[in-house]
Amino acid sequence: MYRTVNFAWLGLRSWTRRQVATAIIASVIIGLLIGLATVLIPNPIFARDIAPVWWNYPVWIFTSVVTGMLVATYVRDEPTVRKDRQGTVGVVGGFIAWFAVGCPVCNKLALLALGYSGAITYFAPIQPILGIAALVLTGIALVWRLKGQVVCSIPHGQRAANRVEATSENIQV
Repeated sequence: MYRTVNFAWLGLRSWTRRQVATAIIASVIIGLLIGLATVLIPNPIFARDIAPVWWNYPVWIFTSVVTGMLVATYVRDEPTVRKDRQGTVGVVGGFIAWFAVGCPVCNKLALLALGYSGAITYFAPIQPILGIAALVLTGIALVWRLKGQVVCSIPHGQRAANRVEATSENIQV
């Protein structure tokens, strides 16, 4: 665990100005999107039936910052064509954060599934757990991506191919 965090720290320290700028811009955009839609930022477009609770704000801010940093890990100087699972984990974390900080009775899915009183009785109490899950998932995805910027894993099939090439070179010499 210590090595993973250490490698992630090294990955963060190796960021370019372009990645830092992307992280800041993405964090602000994500923060505005979630904040406006969940009415943590008061606005005339959306309404909220139940006032936000104190923990909505830290979850909203931390998730926005970590997700913005996660977006910045995809900024590269050279193009890469690599499918990774960290992006999926980050998207799931951001999606869960949306549900965690939103109004329990303004959430159409919860309202359809549980009704008004059910959303208040059953969905509202699990929102803090959703907030923690969102922070954990986006944090894991960020650490995973940052570590990958320093320690690049080679797929198992490619390792075997490299060994075969090295062996054939040794035989020819």
